[in-house]
Amino acid sequence: MRKFNITVNGKTYEVEVEEIGGVNAQISRPTVAPTVQKSVPTVSAPKPTTSAPKQSAPTTAPAGANTITAPMPGTILDIKVNEGDNVSNGQVLLILEAMKMENEIMAPIDGKVVSINVSKGASVNAGDVLMVLG
Repeated sequence: MRKFNITVNGKTYEVEVEEIGGVNAQISRPTVAPTVQKSVPTVSAPKPTTSAPKQSAPTTAPAGANTITAPMPGTILDIKVNEGDNVSNGQVLLILEAMKMENEIMAPIDGKVVSINVSKGASVNAGDVLMVLG
């Protein structure tokens, strides 16, 4: 047993911790037996009569262009630049909300906004192309 003093909000607590193994200690994990699902008959859904609006195809990046991708899944809260704008290194391009936090996506280089591939309110996945700088 090892004893430690831990202070939380100005109040000190004495804590005892039992050491159960060193670096080579093995962790035992419970074994889980696989379960077999019974097959469920498939039912085809009726086809919708109206088609969903198509998203515009993302513009392909010209040679030497720099693509800005989403670092994590989230929602686009605001787009701070327009196509054709000149941007400088470190300038905020857009705001991405992820896990209830607002993340500023900044320009990695000086350049011109060639295309914006997302819109305000759109959900994006990690790795999705947000913008292309030329």
